[in-house]
Amino acid sequence: MALEITDATFDEVVLKSDKPVVVDFWAAWCGPCRMVGPIIDEVSSEYDGKAVVGKVDVDANQEFAAKYGVRNIPTVLVFKNGEIVNRQVGVSPKKVYTDAIDALL
Repeated sequence: MALEITDATFDEVVLKSDKPVVVDFWAAWCGPCRMVGPIIDEVSSEYDGKAVVGKVDVDANQEFAAKYGVRNIPTVLVFKNGEIVNRQVGVSPKKVYTDAIDALL
């Protein structure tokens, strides 16, 4: 299961991580988000210990969604050393996310 990330934990979990971090910005009412969710959970399991994979519910946590210009969901951001290195908007195949992580490992 992907880690639940909130505005309160974002700095510690994402920006200060020494591993690549994948963050899925989503909302419960978003149909495409429900398609991406299981893919993100699979990626989380496969990269356990190698990368941090989490989700931010944009309805409950708007600070970082606004800071990073997330206007459409799902948006998946990949961070390395606190910087965005990849952005996927909309539904993408699992390979897109795993390739982004593999490029950083």
